[in-house]
Amino acid sequence: MARGLSDRWERLNGPARLAGVDLARGLAVIGMFAAHLLTTAESWVWGDPSTWLAVVDGRSSILFATLAGVSIGLVTGGPVPSDGDRMRIARGRLAVRAGMLWLIGILLILTGVPVYVILPAYALLFVLALPFARLSAGAVLAAAAAIGVVMAFVQPLLDELPLWYGPFGEEIAAALGWHYPFPVWLAFVLTGLGVARADLRRLPTQLWMLGAGALLALLGYAGLPADASSLYLQEVLTSRPHSSGLYEVIGTGGFAVAVLGGCLLICRLGAVRMLVLPLRATGAMPLTAYTAQLLIWAVVALAAVGDTGDLFAFRALDPFWPLTIGVVLGCTAWALLVGRGPLEWLLDRTAKLVVPSRPDR
Repeated sequence: MARGLSDRWERLNGPARLAGVDLARGLAVIGMFAAHLLTTAESWVWGDPSTWLAVVDGRSSILFATLAGVSIGLVTGGPVPSDGDRMRIARGRLAVRAGMLWLIGILLILTGVPVYVILPAYALLFVLALPFARLSAGAVLAAAAAIGVVMAFVQPLLDELPLWYGPFGEEIAAALGWHYPFPVWLAFVLTGLGVARADLRRLPTQLWMLGAGALLALLGYAGLPADASSLYLQEVLTSRPHSSGLYEVIGTGGFAVAVLGGCLLICRLGAVRMLVLPLRATGAMPLTAYTAQLLIWAVVALAAVGDTGDLFAFRALDPFWPLTIGVVLGCTAWALLVGRGPLEWLLDRTAKLVVPSRPDR
């Protein structure tokens, strides 16, 4: 048993693990919990501490998407893209994981919990990012910038397609995760892939991410408002959370990069790395933590309120701290006593069975 615990400790804390990435994932997960379960201010104002909780709105999910790109980058070779069979196998397994993520997302939607489940969008973004996996850091980041800027101008037009107003418009939007529209959000995933190709272990990369990300965040959030007479430009030139506007793409995309850079930097300090162990353990199994939150929500809401879809009645129970602490402690205990998160293990095992390392010829 002692050997098993030692192995699990090494897996979570050893040199092969990027502790800062786990920490950033943990923060993204907790931020999404807060966005779901707490009432936040309409906007985040630096000079007004009462609004600071609004930082979780939109930014947590975009950080989550950026970290999806980081995961793709690490799985497909890290700083140097894999080639040949290794890349083909990695891509195949990522595609299988995407399919399972989509299925889990649909099942979570069927619980009736009143949140926009991100997993269907997450799954589509995994697939859309695969063609970029062979590119260098500079090429991927250039593609991310181009897609983010161009699609911010196109997205308002896509939102008005007749498809969304037809008899099955809501169902199609949920199945595609359209609250996190993949035409724009691909930019965030590619940003994560690009920084993974830049070698996240290097101190210069981490400092560059913190500085460049903070600069982009300042530029995005300081963007000039659109002409009020143009509804189209109001939709494009905005940093409003979940708007997919140009300033949100720049500002929140930069915010995500800065947060990841900051997490990597502070986890270079051993004492800090141990202090944030519970958050890192949660970030090591983000799919399990995210799914557990929604399933617990559904069960408790059904038992206490009688309706999984009544958001305000569930929030009135003040569930944020009990649910968050419970999930964080549960993830920490599982990581130390069992190892890999159960859903992460399931996806990995299934992907390896479907796409074996040595396929039959």
